[in-house]
Amino acid sequence: MGQIYLVRHGQASFGSADYDQLSALGTEQARLLGQWFANARQGFHCVVTGAMRRHKQTADACLAQLPKMLLADTDWQTDAGFDEFDHHEVLLKHHPEFADPLAFQPFMVPGGEGERAFRGIFEVAMARWMGGAHDAEYGESWPAFRARCVAALQRLTAQAAPGQNIVVFTSGGTIATLCQHILGLPDAQLFELTASLVNASVTRLEYRSDKVGLSYLNNFAHLEWLGEAGAVTYR
Repeated sequence: MGQIYLVRHGQASFGSADYDQLSALGTEQARLLGQWFANARQGFHCVVTGAMRRHKQTADACLAQLPKMLLADTDWQTDAGFDEFDHHEVLLKHHPEFADPLAFQPFMVPGGEGERAFRGIFEVAMARWMGGAHDAEYGESWPAFRARCVAALQRLTAQAAPGQNIVVFTSGGTIATLCQHILGLPDAQLFELTASLVNASVTRLEYRSDKVGLSYLNNFAHLEWLGEAGAVTYR
């Protein structure tokens, strides 16, 4: 069977005017993943990134750690089907006051009460988006996002030769949605699954012509090499 490694991007710039940019820690997280791949002598027949800057930055920082021989014959692709949903729009439809970046400041301390409060706020915003009653208010509804993600995976497996190793640099919502599809999970579990995914974590799928299965989910052992508090992040 072939392998598809779904990599969540490194820590982005939450609360800033431009979220779609890796932080210094996010770049280091991606580098550590690349070192882990290199130590495992893990090469790839195909590298796919979503169209977002943080996807490409994570791919560049990660794959720069691999010996050139492991990527000598690699096919490189961009597929916007693996892009994240518009989390900013989802949040603003529930809490319009978050249009002001300063409104994020009370929620910026990792592990604090503000971070826990924000998780609750975003969970309700996600429920509104996924509930179906307000689909016309969003640029991309939940059913449309889910269909887009699944179609991207189906395109990838349809074009892949048997037994290939493929790495996809994408986002947490996309990875969670693909796992939901593969495992047949209800919508109610999607938020918890999305919230559990660590920056620069790896989820591995196994595929063949007629089937895609989950091998492992949300592996971030490579980040624990740092041995430092704060190396593992979720947004």
